[in-house]
Amino acid sequence: MIPTGPGEQVAVGVVASFDFARDRELWRWVPPEVSLHISRTDAVPLDDSFALVSRLNDPAMLTRPTREVARVPIGARAVLYSCTAGSFVGGVDGERALRDAMTAAGAPCAVTTSGALVAALSALGAGRIAIAHPYVDPIAVELAAFLTEAGVEVLASHGLGLESRVISSVDYATAADLIMRGDHPDADAIFVACTLLPTYDLIAPLERLVGKPIITANQVGVWAALRQLGVKLDGPGQHLARL
Repeated sequence: MIPTGPGEQVAVGVVASFDFARDRELWRWVPPEVSLHISRTDAVPLDDSFALVSRLNDPAMLTRPTREVARVPIGARAVLYSCTAGSFVGGVDGERALRDAMTAAGAPCAVTTSGALVAALSALGAGRIAIAHPYVDPIAVELAAFLTEAGVEVLASHGLGLESRVISSVDYATAADLIMRGDHPDADAIFVACTLLPTYDLIAPLERLVGKPIITANQVGVWAALRQLGVKLDGPGQHLARL
């Protein structure tokens, strides 16, 4: 017997940084009726991590990959810039400029990881947070400054001090330890920065352990993009998936 289908799909475009290595993790948050169409920025041949993410904050970097995902045959209804540091190092105005560039390049609706973070914290009612991150100090300082500018109080920031080129090699054990060490007793939520970190399988069990929401870079980006479609995040046991 021939099965019916396939079902009708809606598309989300994803513009990832050239070094993004978590494609499969993004897909795990997406329900069956949604397809991701992923493009990457041009490579940035810089060894200095701060210089690298600053280059990824240039709106011109997003024009070509946004056009690619916005023109898929089924039509991407939202486009996500999936890069945390690349979307916060320019501050609130820089994040807005990235979204404007994506819209100008054809995105029907544009979101960024850092903009999604602010939206998620608002939806959770989390005004005071702790940050767990893999970054070197200059990038971590910019993340705290971005959140402060956006009206979020940062109570603690704990990091691994890693250069960008090695972050994708972090395993679950290291990420879990980072998250637990990064908590603060007065924080309403913990934010785990960087789209290169693996987090999907850690969120629900660690939320139960610490008794508060844990939101991660890849999670909030997909959540915000799906929200534009009126679709729920597929994250069993994860606090953000209930919203």
